[in-house]
Amino acid sequence: MTGPAPLELPPRASKDVEKYLLPDETAVVATRRHWAVLIEPTAKFLPFFVAGGWLLLFDPDNRVTSSAGLLVILGSLVYYGLRVGEWWMRHFIVSTRRVLLTSGVIVRTVTLLPLRRITDLTWKETLLGQVLGYGTFRFESAGQQQALSEITFLPGADVLYRRVSALLFSSDWGGGGGAASSGDDEGNPEPPPPRPPAGDGGRRDTEPIPRLP
Repeated sequence: MTGPAPLELPPRASKDVEKYLLPDETAVVATRRHWAVLIEPTAKFLPFFVAGGWLLLFDPDNRVTSSAGLLVILGSLVYYGLRVGEWWMRHFIVSTRRVLLTSGVIVRTVTLLPLRRITDLTWKETLLGQVLGYGTFRFESAGQQQALSEITFLPGADVLYRRVSALLFSSDWGGGGGAASSGDDEGNPEPPPPRPPAGDGGRRDTEPIPRLP
């Protein structure tokens, strides 16, 4: 069977895929989180921004209230800008070997989970998620608790769920029982079993057991 077709990626996601994937890996999923993740930061930003504007314009001749209003506006803008930047820079990537989450605006962080360690995948949609079109992935893996145990606000989660499930648990890509069923922690094939030593066709006879008197 042929592997997954190459994805058409936006420039930012393409840079992450090129930078963090190995030469023999293929990106199956590469997306940033749904814009709904900005609803909460927006709800926190707007009251402070409006309050700062009110203080700035309430008495322009009063330096105390004007300075306070200006500081509140600048602080709220910095907060909101960092949240928008984090949303723009964070990408959820699934390759033929690993699950990765890239994040960070100033300091970049890459968290990964080998496909072979994933034992189960759960997809959850809240009522708001069904309306806006996002969902949550929950990965269950062998061993200790993983940093990638839950990824929230994934757009088109139903489509992503089918693609990732096919990669993990079917034989469509790569043969066998799926990418999570064989190979080492990074998806490399398991080494073949040792062959018997050459000579006499690989046969190893033992000495006959002497008869009892």
